[in-house]
Amino acid sequence: MRWVCKPRNINTLPTSLLQLPSLSFLRLLSNAAADALNPTFVHPTAIVHPNATLGQGVSIGPFCTVGSSVKLGNACKLYPGSHIFGFSQLGDNCILMTGAVVGDDLPGKTMIGSNNIIGHHAIVGVKCQDLKYKDGDECFLDIGDNNEIREYSSVHRSSKPDEQTIIGHNNLIMGSCHVAHDCKIGNNNILANNTLLAGHIVVEDYIHTAGAAVVHQYCHLGSFCFIGGGSVVTQDVPKFMMVSGDRAELRGLNLEGLRRRGFSATEIKGLRAAYRKIFMPTDTESGSIEDRLKELEQHEELGQLPVVCSMMQSIHDSFSESRRGICKYRHWNAS
Repeated sequence: MRWVCKPRNINTLPTSLLQLPSLSFLRLLSNAAADALNPTFVHPTAIVHPNATLGQGVSIGPFCTVGSSVKLGNACKLYPGSHIFGFSQLGDNCILMTGAVVGDDLPGKTMIGSNNIIGHHAIVGVKCQDLKYKDGDECFLDIGDNNEIREYSSVHRSSKPDEQTIIGHNNLIMGSCHVAHDCKIGNNNILANNTLLAGHIVVEDYIHTAGAAVVHQYCHLGSFCFIGGGSVVTQDVPKFMMVSGDRAELRGLNLEGLRRRGFSATEIKGLRAAYRKIFMPTDTESGSIEDRLKELEQHEELGQLPVVCSMMQSIHDSFSESRRGICKYRHWNAS
């Protein structure tokens, strides 16, 4: 039987002892032990600039490239033929699959959080495809934690120094998607294959697009909405709603998505009643959509329900001067 003596964690020693000069060597031994337990591996065919910063347990495979200003967090893995350039930073436990490219030798930064996967041949943090971009301007991309960006997808940096392309946390961006310059993507979203987002789009939280959806620049997609497959979205999609078609039209509430996300029966019932009052008025409720929203705000029950208030606010915001209005809806009559 082989016995292994487990070294004592020096963090358990009294603070007064750790402050003694005679015990300073313990810290050095502890750091050396950590490095030994998490060795960094660099394949001989990889090109790693000597100024690059590598965390503990980093693994860099054959034919990879790591630029001079790159910072790799602990336990990052670069699979064969992946590359990272420019002022780019990966948090802990990130993975670059074969052929992935992160960053560019441009002014600005590409910042990626922890536990992210960049898929095969995905291109993340490169120059935008906007002719307004001026060579030499700083441009930025900021990605949060726990995202998966699948194969052949592209995510571009901002077009101006005072802008950023932002992706939050826990998003799944499936194969061959495109996220253009200055987009702002929230948390827990699913973009299915071939979803294309033009510049300056705002995607809130818990949004699901089906395959081959296309979204026009400057559109807003409200939380918990659903975009049908092959849709061409040219205006805002309010919270909780479902759209489809070319050009996309409102098709009702995203009922299945709301149920899956834990909305109560009371909340869903209230949203359905509010939707009918706004978009399916009876003859006695006719008038502009602004009039119907005002009536709904004064409703004794629906006007006090938080989810209904949130939906109404989302619609109101879409009619501001800087926005594109909401997707068209058919004037169904509920009578």
